[in-house]
Amino acid sequence: MTSHDSEFDLIGMGFGPSNLALAVALHERGAGLRTRFLEARPQFAWHPEMMIEGADMQVSFLKDLVSQRNPQSAFSFVAYLHAKGRLGRFINRKTFFPSRVEFNDYLAWVAGQLPVCTYDRKVVGLAPVKRHGRIDAVSVIAEDRQGRQWAETARNLILAPGGQPRWPAALEVLRDDPRVIHSRDYLSRALPRLKPGMRVAVIGGGQSGAEIFDDLASRPEAPRIDLVLRATALRPSDDTPFVNEIFDPAGTDRFHARSETERHETLRALAATNYSVADADLIERLYDRLYEQSVTGEDRLGVHPEQRLTGAHRRQNGVVLAFAGPQGPKEIAADLVILATGFERRIDGRLLGDLAPHWTGDLPDRSYRLPMENGFAPGIFVQGFSESTHGLSDTLLSVLALRADELAQSLIGLAQARRHSLAAE
Repeated sequence: MTSHDSEFDLIGMGFGPSNLALAVALHERGAGLRTRFLEARPQFAWHPEMMIEGADMQVSFLKDLVSQRNPQSAFSFVAYLHAKGRLGRFINRKTFFPSRVEFNDYLAWVAGQLPVCTYDRKVVGLAPVKRHGRIDAVSVIAEDRQGRQWAETARNLILAPGGQPRWPAALEVLRDDPRVIHSRDYLSRALPRLKPGMRVAVIGGGQSGAEIFDDLASRPEAPRIDLVLRATALRPSDDTPFVNEIFDPAGTDRFHARSETERHETLRALAATNYSVADADLIERLYDRLYEQSVTGEDRLGVHPEQRLTGAHRRQNGVVLAFAGPQGPKEIAADLVILATGFERRIDGRLLGDLAPHWTGDLPDRSYRLPMENGFAPGIFVQGFSESTHGLSDTLLSVLALRADELAQSLIGLAQARRHSLAAE
């Protein structure tokens, strides 16, 4: 293990949009903090497995890394378009919604201008550093793909590793089966297995499931595809203007001020803005596909609503999935199963490592800082783990710019307080 002598004011786990927005905010504030971000991927990439041809963003380009905080920023999406020589042509498209591929290119463009991230560094350990009778730093251990390890020390830590793939309990028995693949690995693992006439089951009725179903339906291999969902039908996301105000940065303050019961009810009532829903135009396109199929008499594409996955087992030539629904039990045989079942985010020992015993167990405060026990000086902040306290926008792009600025202010304040404390000693 290689240990560096330098101590950082901040180490960030992960370098997706959340921590990238923080890096920009610190840069534009001239914070002067010693900062390093550690990213497991070999280079910048944002949801690379879902860069499906024709997939557009579901939020406005104005909800980029900076515009809601600093519309004059050199790191805005408009600045990116200008730098790439596409501003006029983008304007001519008359849309607020760039393709997912283009937005990923924008993010990579910003990341390439900020030399604060070390790639191919997966964080594998976090441990408290005790000095002078109290914990005043965190040891961060990272590993590359060759198994080499590095140890760094940070006075503050920000955790933004993203979510872990949600795996249905009924499919635990097939977790190690290469024929069952989460959407996180769609392009690199699922598509290479595709063969003409293959039977594919897609589990999940949200945006990812609908996009994968649509993409597979257009593939030259012409697989038979079964889209299975728990809901009564594919449902459109509610992105109307008044409802969309819940994603405004000011909505975070309103949501956080509510009681726990009120927060729970609000999340339940507004679930249709983000969970198990798809864009209306995509739903219409899928309906048209099924209608045309009824005209030609094909039966290659199937949608199965109101189905609850109850079990699964292997066969030599495939996988059999068992479901329960209003019409009784049903089995679907498949050569390939794709789980569009989303992601889960938990604050636990897997996230915190050896810092977990020092966490009080309380939820993040308004500044996204985890409450730690007395005598634990480093600030431990999270991004994307506060939906229950900060609202539905916590895992989305909508609040990136202003949340990053809030975090930057907190980190600058902690650094100043530390310097004053050392000067007083």
